[in-house]
Amino acid sequence: MLPKQQMQYPEDVMNESCPQIVDPRIRRTRQLLQQALEKLLTTKEFDKISVQDISEAATVNRATFYDHYPDKFALLNCLVATRFQDLLAARGVGFDGSCSSALKALALGLCDYLAEQRHLEPPMESAVIGVVRGMILNGSKSHPSSGHVSVEMIASAISWAMYGAALEWLRTPNRAPSEDFAETLVTLVSPIFPSAPHESGAIHAS
Repeated sequence: MLPKQQMQYPEDVMNESCPQIVDPRIRRTRQLLQQALEKLLTTKEFDKISVQDISEAATVNRATFYDHYPDKFALLNCLVATRFQDLLAARGVGFDGSCSSALKALALGLCDYLAEQRHLEPPMESAVIGVVRGMILNGSKSHPSSGHVSVEMIASAISWAMYGAALEWLRTPNRAPSEDFAETLVTLVSPIFPSAPHESGAIHAS
């Protein structure tokens, strides 16, 4: 397991609409835009926030905004993907496709992230699912399916199933603690894997 401050994920873990950026100037501008939107979301609903609002809060002009994102939905997608991945990285969570404890850590991170959100905007769904799918896909590549179903399809099925179940848990009155529900979530999705994750093997979870 990598130390928390060194935890890194392959590029395909990130949502496709929010690729990792190497250029520090581009990365800095995108951080400013994400931080601006994040701050605005504490006082306004997403559908009432304009690109102009975001640009002004980030102290950049509209043209600069559009140099980096096609619209505010793409920015929200990238913000959510980044923050969710930051949470997983801070916990040292990774998945190599073979360990149920690591899968549980991923499920717990998903539940806790969703529970922290004041509002779950529709664009957030694809961002969160994209990160989960990327981690599962990357981990499953070392355990390819022997059947006719591609690992990409399996990763998509698992990530959507995990998100849907976690969302249902979030909406449940007097819901069980996230730690307990994470165990249930692992039980639900494990049969979808070509070979069910087990307790032995490599693990990235702290």
